Amino acid sequence: MRELSGQSELASTPKAHPFRWSRKGALRKAVPFMGPAFLVSVGYIDPGNWATNIEGGATFGYTLLWVLLLSNLMAILLQILAAKLGVATGKSLAENCREHFRKPVAFFLWITAELAAMATDLAEFLGAALGIYILFGIPMFPAALIGGAITFGILLLHRYGYRVVEIVIFSFVAIVALVYVFEIFLAKPDWLQIGYSVFVPRLDSSSLFVAIGMLGATVMPHNIYLHSAIVQHRLRPGDPEHNHRVYKYSIVDSTAALNIAWFINSSMIIMAASVFFANGYGVESIEEAYATLTPLLGGFASLAFAIALLSSGLSSSVTGTMAGQYILEGFLKVRIALWIRRLVTMVPALIIIGMGIDALKALIISQVVLSMQLPFTIIPLILFTKNKKLMGRYANKPITNVLVVTVAVIIISLNVLLLYQAFGGEF
Repeated sequence: MRELSGQSELASTPKAHPFRWSRKGALRKAVPFMGPAFLVSVGYIDPGNWATNIEGGATFGYTLLWVLLLSNLMAILLQILAAKLGVATGKSLAENCREHFRKPVAFFLWITAELAAMATDLAEFLGAALGIYILFGIPMFPAALIGGAITFGILLLHRYGYRVVEIVIFSFVAIVALVYVFEIFLAKPDWLQIGYSVFVPRLDSSSLFVAIGMLGATVMPHNIYLHSAIVQHRLRPGDPEHNHRVYKYSIVDSTAALNIAWFINSSMIIMAASVFFANGYGVESIEEAYATLTPLLGGFASLAFAIALLSSGLSSSVTGTMAGQYILEGFLKVRIALWIRRLVTMVPALIIIGMGIDALKALIISQVVLSMQLPFTIIPLILFTKNKKLMGRYANKPITNVLVVTVAVIIISLNVLLLYQAFGGEF
């Protein structure tokens, strides 16, 4: 890596009085700074999560709930670091990679990031198409085209400011959360088993593939790139005190948004375990999960499930397209219209739909691809955020470095285990 030189003006120490958490009206003051993490959190409850969570709950019961807790803690740490990088440098992770790595390295990282963005787009686009298909009975291919058209419409809202897009996305997140509160109420889960499974890790060769898919679906590379970019819309060049507040509130923003996403993901596993696993129903597709809910919980439950799936697919399609745009622009200094980006990334999903490939399996494989790419996103993030010349006062503290390196080791180790199993190994 080239020498990181020139501490950013944004990373300089503010001269005004320090930020205090205990100020009166802290919540009111926080509101203008909230939003970027909620935009990012949509990627943590996208249809890829639905696929891995339903598969995990239906096949292994509550066993893999601990994976979601671990993934969520790692995601919060990584998203805070991504936001901090954006605040300290005034540049996204992709831009920092382009500026501070040699061209061959930066090009390799761009290719891996684009592959991750394509895998993400595949999951989100398939989910939106599935939601339209389930709700309205429209065949998958035209449903996919309709989903693309709706996404185009939402993307056009960014012309009115990112706050408008954030409000629309938050509304979608609220719909998904309310649906799963309702689903859990109907499912009547075993809360003692849930508590045990959240805090006691259990993993074997049969559940490893799904566990890593859950990790890939929760800690997502494109979200790290996206967060480091969109937080800059809250910055004021030349106003270090304001920018310091942006960073402080990004911690609150990330913690709140990702814990909501954790609740939704956990609710998916709990619902699948309580309804499908407990009753001996094997679920091999999201459509089957929808169909099975009707006799088990009633027609309204399955309808709510489909509405939540559609909301998840549409909203995550929007944020996935935005992330892909920031990746392309950051690495290559190439900017294209968001609708063109959306049009191009629709192609792989349309091919899969046209070939009749099982959507659930395609979704799970896409999440494993994301997990395999994660080290190539996390390692540059660690290198940048621990560098005092680049980050100034925002450089990671020693304990933060220990935690984030531990996260990287866990992720890389799980990927090694996956490759070991792929070549016939067992444990």
